[in-house]
This record gives sequence, C-alpha cells and structure tokens, in this order.
Amino acid sequence: QVQLVESGGGLVQPGGSLRLSCAASGSIARIYNMGWYRQAPGKQRESVAAITSGGSTNYADSVKGRFTISRDNARNAVYLQMNSLKPEDTAVYYCLMVYGGVNYWGQGTQVTVSS
Repeated sequence: QVQLVESGGGLVQPGGSLRLSCAASGSIARIYNMGWYRQAPGKQRESVAAITSGGSTNYADSVKGRFTISRDNARNAVYLQMNSLKPEDTAVYYCLMVYGGVNYWGQGTQVTVSS
C-alpha cells in the first residue's frame, strides 16, 4: 500500500508563488503516474497537472505557463511549482499516484490566494 503526504500550502498574495510537495512511502516496484488535482468550494474537483513515469507532462489550460510539475523518482515525490498565483487558484490541492490499477490520494493541502 502507498501513503502520500502533502506539504507546502499556505496563504499568499496575488502574483506570489508556492511550491507543493507530495512524498510517497511504501514499496513501489512498477511504473507509476502522478498528478495534482484541486477542488474549490462550489466547484468540481479538477485536474491541474500530471506527469508520467517517463516525464511527459500535461497541464490544465488555466495554469499553463504559470505552474510546473516535476518528480523525483529517487524520493518517489512529485512537486508543483505555482507562480503568478491568482485568487481563482484558491483551493485544496491533492496529489495523486496511479499505481497497480489503484488511485492513491494525498490528504490535501490548502492554498489561499488573497490580498
């Protein structure tokens, strides 16, 4: 079983930056994909960014050019660098690992962008 622990959320002003991290513990012996989702009050959970085991990335249109997803395979970790943050980026952010046909979710970390 895989356990994902997230950190890095907080309160920032518009235009500021945050870096989220998600570290996985447990035995991982096969190829896996990872990504970030977010959910704001009154909105559906949406995919923000994803990265494959080979390093290919995908981004939601709303964050292209501002967010960067990366991974550290040695640490079984995934990161989300968020720049030029906007109030509409406010949400709880969840990391996801897809492994062995199972979705493993982090506990979520709150990101608030406000003056």
